[in-house]
Amino acid sequence: MFRIGFGYDVHALVEDRKLILGGVEIPHTTGLKGHSDADVLVHAIMDAVVGALGLGDIGRHFPDTDPAYKNISSLSMLETVVNLAHEEGYGLNNLDCTLVAQAPRIAPYLPEIKHNLAKALKAAVTRINVKATTSEGLGFCGKREGMEAFAVVTLLQKENVSVTQTI
Repeated sequence: MFRIGFGYDVHALVEDRKLILGGVEIPHTTGLKGHSDADVLVHAIMDAVVGALGLGDIGRHFPDTDPAYKNISSLSMLETVVNLAHEEGYGLNNLDCTLVAQAPRIAPYLPEIKHNLAKALKAAVTRINVKATTSEGLGFCGKREGMEAFAVVTLLQKENVSVTQTI
């Protein structure tokens, strides 16, 4: 049996904040505003996983009113979500995600991002696909006011998944 989940997240860009995407600190003049490290890409992935499990959204599991999640690494929250999936008997089959950002260029960081995601998701890098695109200058992303991310995951019951740590 398999399950499919879709995730979306958006964060505003602000000064005096680190830019963290896929667990990688990327040099930039602005960072993403949020209660945690505001890793928009990882948040979309978490939302896709909890959605596939039918467990609501990440706000239910990691409320931004809880001081325990202040400045927390989103990768550690993703590991918690993966543990929820395993408790439900599911493992990752495939992840496809897209980051929308006018700047900076993300391509040089994609291998490290994929590695971080594979490790947190307890899956082979070959099951992870990360794309980065611009919005051609349109909307809040195009005006460099924020970034957004989309993610789709398929989860399989664990007896159908060969989990190989080829990271």
